[in-house]
Amino acid sequence: MLYYLFEHLQSAYDFPGAGLFQYISFRAAMAIITSLLVSLVFGGKIINVIRNKQIGEQVRELGLAGEESKKGTPTMGGLIILAAILIPTLLFTKLDNIYIIIMIISTLWLGVIGFIDDYIKVYKKDKKGLAGRFKILGQVGIGLIVGLVMVFHADIVVKEDVYLSSETEISMNEAQKSLKTTTPFFKNNELNYEVLTSWIGDTAKQYAWVFFVLIVVIIITAVSNGANMTDGLDGLATGTSAIIGTTLALFAYVSGNIIAADYLNIMYIPNTGELVIYMSAFVGACVGFMWYNSYPAQVFMGDTGSLALGGIIAVVAILIRKELLIPVLCGIFLIENVSVMLQVGYFKYTKKKFGKGKRIFKMAPLHHHYQKSGMHESKIVTRFWIVGIMLAVITIVTLKLR
Repeated sequence: MLYYLFEHLQSAYDFPGAGLFQYISFRAAMAIITSLLVSLVFGGKIINVIRNKQIGEQVRELGLAGEESKKGTPTMGGLIILAAILIPTLLFTKLDNIYIIIMIISTLWLGVIGFIDDYIKVYKKDKKGLAGRFKILGQVGIGLIVGLVMVFHADIVVKEDVYLSSETEISMNEAQKSLKTTTPFFKNNELNYEVLTSWIGDTAKQYAWVFFVLIVVIIITAVSNGANMTDGLDGLATGTSAIIGTTLALFAYVSGNIIAADYLNIMYIPNTGELVIYMSAFVGACVGFMWYNSYPAQVFMGDTGSLALGGIIAVVAILIRKELLIPVLCGIFLIENVSVMLQVGYFKYTKKKFGKGKRIFKMAPLHHHYQKSGMHESKIVTRFWIVGIMLAVITIVTLKLR
């Protein structure tokens, strides 16, 4: 909203300093500052309201060190994160930008699913929360919306073969709809999803969008659940998400900047620069929330926050055509998900074959395995952050490593 106000002041009155709002870098900086202030100023008030409403964590008896001390800690703190993301987004982005519209809808959609899950756990005293099938249905729903909008909305296009002449004039082909995405580690680093149907025949290419939408649904569901699995230790999910968010903000900037896209030989995606501002608010919200969520946590984000964080990361990666980098960038989320799948699968297999179930890890997700091994919670979180930073650096390096 402020963007439009200062644009008017600039054009109508030549208001001093109003032109700053034309710069993505300035608005991104303001988004970070605002999200931090929202988290810090209103976070404590929200926590007090949650505590007064007796919305406390119902800790499962897992036999973990320090488990008892967490009982009764306020949950649903994801409301702080959502507010700290949405308020700066509404203030500093171009609200008619299709990418921003998608992100606002995705944030609210996934936040509501998580809120319902937390509400059932807290007020209905049902530890299982929202039934898994309804949670998946909600994630599939937003995946379908994002995928279909990307396929059919006229403003979502890419421009390829961008180059700069010696006189620094910009030349490119016409903007076009495309199902192409970026592939890491390859010189010609683009994959067209049409190859998924091209083997059937040329006629089938027109239906490649169906496979693309299906892939979008799978990615959003997987990453959203991965973040949810990772949210088990104080500061783990928020810190990891902040690292991932910073990397995606960088990718959004180079994808939406024609000069950077030319230099890095990646597809130029017009108007994705606004996602830099959104992701700046996202990172600020995560860091600000850690003021209260770092060990020992004063509040837990609950599914209200974790489902939204994972979903936001997935949607942004898809919008800037970097979804195939998710296994590397979101490696922490991936290994947490895989550890649970391996644990459950191996237990069922051994129980069926030997009559007694065996486990690979002392406990899943993986971070609980290290807790059971006697490692302090803070050390586990810090080491996961370090691994997350390493994965982020590797992801960034893929831009030139081909």
